[in-house]
Amino acid sequence: MTTAGGLYAGIEHRLAIRAADVVLADERQPLTGAELLRRIARCAAALGSAGVVRGDRVAVQTEKSLAQVILYLAILRCGAIYVPLNTAYRSEEVGYFLADSEPRLLVCDPANAAALEPLASACGAAVLTLDGGGSGTLNEAIERAPPAVSAVTAGSSDLATIVYTSGTTGRAKGAMLTHGNLLDNAHALISAWDISANDVLLHALPLFHIHGLFVALNPLLLAGGRVQLLRSFDPAAVIAGFPSATLFMGVPTHYTRLLATGALNRHNTATIRAFICGSAPLLVQTFREFEAATGQRLIERYGMSECGIICSNPLNGARVPGAVGLPLAGVELRIAAESGAPVARGAAGMIEVRGPHVCAGYWRMPVETAAERRDDGYFRTGDIGRVDAAGYLHIVGRSKDLVITGGLNVYPKEIELLLDAMPGVEESAVIGLPHPDFGEAVAAVITRRAAAAPPDVESLLASARRQLAAFKVPKVVFVVDALPRNAMGKVQKAELRRRYATTFAVR
Repeated sequence: MTTAGGLYAGIEHRLAIRAADVVLADERQPLTGAELLRRIARCAAALGSAGVVRGDRVAVQTEKSLAQVILYLAILRCGAIYVPLNTAYRSEEVGYFLADSEPRLLVCDPANAAALEPLASACGAAVLTLDGGGSGTLNEAIERAPPAVSAVTAGSSDLATIVYTSGTTGRAKGAMLTHGNLLDNAHALISAWDISANDVLLHALPLFHIHGLFVALNPLLLAGGRVQLLRSFDPAAVIAGFPSATLFMGVPTHYTRLLATGALNRHNTATIRAFICGSAPLLVQTFREFEAATGQRLIERYGMSECGIICSNPLNGARVPGAVGLPLAGVELRIAAESGAPVARGAAGMIEVRGPHVCAGYWRMPVETAAERRDDGYFRTGDIGRVDAAGYLHIVGRSKDLVITGGLNVYPKEIELLLDAMPGVEESAVIGLPHPDFGEAVAAVITRRAAAAPPDVESLLASARRQLAAFKVPKVVFVVDALPRNAMGKVQKAELRRRYATTFAVR
C-alpha cells in the first residue's frame, strides 16, 4: 500500500488529523501534531535557505534528539534525500560517505564541526550544526528563514534516503530506498503488528539505523500513534517508561541487559502489548528467559538495510524461538541454490526476496546492483536460511560466514545453537580460519555465562563430537570475556577472523 505524494505526505496527513494530540515527546518536551508540523515546516524553510532542493542529499551525523527527528522529516518535506551516518564513525569514515554521496549539506553536532568542515568543503557541502546558538547552527538558520512553502510532492520512485551498509566485505554501499519502499514497508508493519493511534512506542534505539528510523518511527507516525523518545538505551529508564507505553522495539542486547537488572516482571511490563526484537540474532535462551520473567513472548523479525523488514513472527499466532517468522504482506521469499535453482523444502540455501519493499539499488554502483539481482527481479540478501514445514524462516548465517572445510559446507548457526546450550556457555560465534590442509578450519569463540563455572573446553568438544559430524566439530575453541559487536549488537565475525587468522599458520 502506498500514499500519493510520498512518505512525508502520508505522515503530514496523519499529523494534521492528530493536531491536538501529543505525537512525539522526549523527557522534557511533548509535541502535538500541529506543533510538530510547524517545526518541520520551519526546518524545511531553513534547509531551503541553505540551498537544499529536491533530489539533494543531506548527510546527518548527530546524537539522538527531537531535533533530529524534525530534521529527518523536514528533509523529506523538501523532497531531498536523507543520508544518516552512525555517530561512531570517525572523520576518515565520514569523509568516504561524503565523497560518495556528495551532499548539499552536512548537519553534525557542534563538537565535530571543526573536524568535519574540511571534509565537507572538499565535496562542496555546506555545514550546519544541529544544536547551539549563533551562526552556523540549524537553530539560527530556522530563526532567519523565510516563511515555509508547500511541501514537495514526491513520487513513489523518488529517493527518500541512502543508507550505507556496514561494508565489512569491502567499501560500504549506499542502499537507495524510495518513498514507495518506505511506505510499503511501514504499512506492512502497521498491519502485521496492529499499530494504531492508540499505541505509544517507547523508543530507545539510535536514529542512524533503519531499525530506529524507519521500522520504529514511520509506522507510528503514519498510524497516528505516539513516540516517546529516550536519548539512549538505559535499562532503568526503559523499565521506568514501560507503564506509559504499549510497544517496545529493541535489539537482543537490550533484552539481555533488561533481564540482567532482575527488575523485569509481569507487573511493570503489563501495558506493553508487543515486545519486538531484531537487527541481530536472538538467542533461544534469551527468548525463554524473557518469557519466564514477563509472561510475554518476544516477536523476532528479520530485515536488512536494502529491504526494510522482510519477515516477522506473528502478533497473533505461534512465535517460534529461533525463527524470524513469516514473510510480510507483499513480500515474495524463496530459498535458492547459488545457481538460482530452488532447493528442497527445509534445506538451507540463499534467501532471496522480491517486492515493493526492495531498494532501488546501490548508489552509483551499477555493477554491484546488478550482481545482487536475479533476472526475475529477486534480490539476493546474502543470508542463508531455511523454511520449515509451517512456513517460518530460520536464518542459518551469512553467505560470507559459510565455512568450507575440506570441501564440505558448514553452517555456523547449527554449531552455535549446540554450543549455546552447553553448561557455562553464554554465547558463541563460529567462524572459519585459514588452514593449510582443510582450506578452512571450524573455530568457535565462546563467552562464559555469568555466575557459572568456566566452560570445560574438552567436555564441550566431546559433547559436540557426539552430536555433530566430525567435519563440523570445532578444531579450536577460544574463551573470551565478550564478543565484538557493532552499534546494533551484531557480532562482528570479520573482526574475529582477523583476530585469530594465524591460528593454524605453518611455522
